Amino acid sequence: MRRASGILLVLLLVCGTALLAQRGRRSFFDEEDNPAPTPADAGEKTEYQFARLRYGGYRGYYRGGSWATDYPKADRQFVQGVRRLTRLHTRSVEQVVDIDSDELFNYPWIYATEVGHWDLDERQARRMREYLDRGGFMMTDDFHGTYEWDAFLQGIQKVFPDKTIVDLEDGDPIFHVIYDLKERPQVPGIQMFYSGRHYEKDGVEPRWRAIFDDKHRVVVAICHNMDLGDAWEWADLPQYPENLASVAYRIGVNYIVYSMTH
Repeated sequence: MRRASGILLVLLLVCGTALLAQRGRRSFFDEEDNPAPTPADAGEKTEYQFARLRYGGYRGYYRGGSWATDYPKADRQFVQGVRRLTRLHTRSVEQVVDIDSDELFNYPWIYATEVGHWDLDERQARRMREYLDRGGFMMTDDFHGTYEWDAFLQGIQKVFPDKTIVDLEDGDPIFHVIYDLKERPQVPGIQMFYSGRHYEKDGVEPRWRAIFDDKHRVVVAICHNMDLGDAWEWADLPQYPENLASVAYRIGVNYIVYSMTH
């Protein structure tokens, strides 16, 4: 029995390792979820750089963080779209920015993923409030269903206890600044290939929401029940629907240009 159990344990470890390698998932000691080549011009000085928010505890795991999901492949493929589709002089690599670092204030636009697992303390919430009040813009993405919404809400209400989250209207400028996004389908993650569904958990309906400042400018764009990061990351996968990847790129481009012009 002991020998059989040992063999079974080895098989489980081998299968688990193979699965992690196939999915590109990070280990506890590797921040990269899906590695990507570093472009030759990665050190170029540019006017804009994609910034990803690093929140939570050690490497984003303790205290529930998942900030590195799809990183860095999603970031690097998305910025290639920004370079082709806009006149923004955009760096070819992303910048990871710690929520506790003063570097946060050097990046006017920041991407926060899997915020259904973040856990902001009061100091971090005050820093995010200062960042957004000083003109910053945060895009949140890849969280699903009621449970993750509630977890996100606990964090964002520490940042903005005095603000209300609203559903964005079809005519809002953020949907029309570059592309006219009259149709906004649910953008799924690649889990759809094995689940057969575009939604995850009980997040059936996509929600395009936001928090506005006192000048009616969007400062937090909330993409709930969808996974734009996966669409960026797997846009080069023939099986991923082109029309949904295109929506994900257009949304991201609109949000960036809106943040720079409003």
